[in-house]
Amino acid sequence: MAYNARSGKEQEPCLRVIPLGGLHEIGKNTCVFEYGDDLMLVDAGLAFPSDGMHGVNVVLPDTSFLRENQKRIRGMIVTHGHEDHIGGIAHHLKHFNIPVIYGPRLALSMLTGKMDEAGVTDRTTLQTVAPRDVVKVGQHFSVEFIRNTHSMADSFSLAITTPVGTVIFTGDFKFDHTPVDGEHFDMARLAHYGEKGVLCLFSDSTNAEVPGFCPPERSVFPNLDRHIANADGRVIVTTFASSIHRVSMILELAMKNGRKVGLLGRSMLNVIAKARELGYMRAPDELFVPIKQINDVPDRETLLLMTGSQGEPLAALSRISRGDHPQVKVKTTDTIIFSASPIPGNTISVVNTIDKLMMLGAKVVYGKGEGIHVSGHGFQEDQKLMLALTKPKFFVPVHGEHRMLVQHSKTGHSMGVPVNNTLIIENGDVVELTPESLRKGDPVKAGIELLDQSRNGIVDARVLKERQQLAEDGVVTILSAISTDGAMVAPPRVNLRGVVTTADARKMSLWTEREITWVLENRWKQLSRNTGDKAPEVDWMGVQREVEVGLGRRMRRELQVEPLILCLVQPAPGGTPKYKGRADAEPDDRPASRNRGGGAGRGVVRRNGAPPAPVRANGSSVAAPSKTASVVISSDVATSTAVATPAVAVAAPAATTAVATKVAAKVEKTAEPEQEMPAGRTRRRRSAAA
Repeated sequence: MAYNARSGKEQEPCLRVIPLGGLHEIGKNTCVFEYGDDLMLVDAGLAFPSDGMHGVNVVLPDTSFLRENQKRIRGMIVTHGHEDHIGGIAHHLKHFNIPVIYGPRLALSMLTGKMDEAGVTDRTTLQTVAPRDVVKVGQHFSVEFIRNTHSMADSFSLAITTPVGTVIFTGDFKFDHTPVDGEHFDMARLAHYGEKGVLCLFSDSTNAEVPGFCPPERSVFPNLDRHIANADGRVIVTTFASSIHRVSMILELAMKNGRKVGLLGRSMLNVIAKARELGYMRAPDELFVPIKQINDVPDRETLLLMTGSQGEPLAALSRISRGDHPQVKVKTTDTIIFSASPIPGNTISVVNTIDKLMMLGAKVVYGKGEGIHVSGHGFQEDQKLMLALTKPKFFVPVHGEHRMLVQHSKTGHSMGVPVNNTLIIENGDVVELTPESLRKGDPVKAGIELLDQSRNGIVDARVLKERQQLAEDGVVTILSAISTDGAMVAPPRVNLRGVVTTADARKMSLWTEREITWVLENRWKQLSRNTGDKAPEVDWMGVQREVEVGLGRRMRRELQVEPLILCLVQPAPGGTPKYKGRADAEPDDRPASRNRGGGAGRGVVRRNGAPPAPVRANGSSVAAPSKTASVVISSDVATSTAVATPAVAVAAPAATTAVATKVAAKVEKTAEPEQEMPAGRTRRRRSAAA
């Protein structure tokens, strides 16, 4: 029996398999194998952001479990070099070390460039492997690399030998009997393990809903040849840069049809350079022409190979479709070939790009009917063949959306795997395997990490929610001047950006004034504390949050909108004359006991990005103005930005109380609410200090 430190209980020794990504989704494939004190990672990929993830460039799995257990990580296995399997490794190495990473030459060559760029080359050791190589990871894992066929060259399935039995982890695969590079699937080795006895099969489910066998990669060659040969002008081809076999065929067809090749897209340039360097792609140097010189080549002799098959906004083809690429403009004689199918979630971006290209007059070739793309993932008959070769006792479908996992499990049942020996899991679920059992254990934390375009800044859930609010309902900014003794000393300034509402500026200003008044009358005692010094200690963040929550509720109730509300409170010195409020403001008879608590408020945004700290009498945080200070309220509003932030400055302590009295008088004269100005214009008014 073994002791489980997490549960504090004795339990039978078992192999724990923990997927952190790749289930109920396409992409960010990441899996952890655990036995005793040993942790082994298999792949660490990324995924593309969905439409609602504003400003997000990369989606990664939550690696909290790995960070908490980083001392137990013994190594990583890489199956192949697609981004959804290696794209997250460089980022993860910034947070925890991996002693050694084993993988195919091409994948590790591509990974080296990513690690150099991220500055983490010293955080691990890369070790290349060949077919049928066996590596030892920790004390309990022995991994054999079995050559398979996929849309990516140099791809492997894994036979993982553990104390409880052998596990086959297929990685991405299909059975291609005429591979472009001549590297055949090592079916004999799979059959060898099937005869010895496979405890569990973890198998790719991506095309589990598609009947038949997946067509071989070579089947697209004659169709691509026909379109390239019949083109009267330039040929523009877009595909995945990492689809080495497809790119090799396109280069072969360019030579056959007498066309020079121009490359666009950073990833396309990098992958082709690595593949040629390692011998996975053969093409003479004279085939390529620098993109800056491509316009010197006759159109009938030109082929442009580029990224952008998924409609990515910054990819080469997307920029060309918008007309903002510096070297390439669409011509009516161009033939543009999409040799790829949209990844789930990218369909709208792809069809929009196609529409734009057609509107510019180009001939666009796309779609399944053209026969210019085949998948790298096996169909139902490929999956049946995998089950027949390995003969697993237990079966866990992985790498796919939920309906794909369900269908793949049914395929397993049809191949003789008992229903009770099949498990459908989610990210974070723990599969516990013993020689005689398959069960779910206690789950671990799983989720997503969102990276911005720099791939360094984390976009957390709060920021993403605020971006969604900005996109859907706009933003309301409020500026309020409140004295340290709990009095509103000037009318609140309200600015709306992107908010569609029937309420006019006057009503919004009155609602805001009422919310501030209610907070000061009913919540001030809980938000301020008299320390016996000259000025009390005030929780200004709490004041702002209370106003935001209250106004947000009113706007939901009255207008059925939920904009992002940002309240900025400018502290004024105690004793500053109180603003009396508008004469036509209806009385607020709401009960003082309403529940305004909760963390629904958001952090306050300033021009320098820092929230105002509570004001203390000793001036250790945001210094509270002295009683003799004057308040200067500027009405400048930066209407060119999404969030207008009128400035309220505090004058030097040497100002006299008489100046403060003049300020208050000036404020009362300007108490009428401002009307919205047209976009791009700025209203300026002489400040009270003048």
